[in-house]
Amino acid sequence: MSAPCPICGKPAEQEYRPFCSKRCADVDLQRWLSGRYAIPSADDDAQGDGSEED
Repeated sequence: MSAPCPICGKPAEQEYRPFCSKRCADVDLQRWLSGRYAIPSADDDAQGDGSEED
């Protein structure tokens, strides 16, 4: 038994695994390319406070 599609929750198809269809695979790709799946960085917080001198 495979995990459900992470986009719509339907059972995953072997051809598009882990997705159920090409559509859901394309939706996921578009999310990655648009930056929707971004991992926040701890460095961003330290750069903006102005407490460090160069």
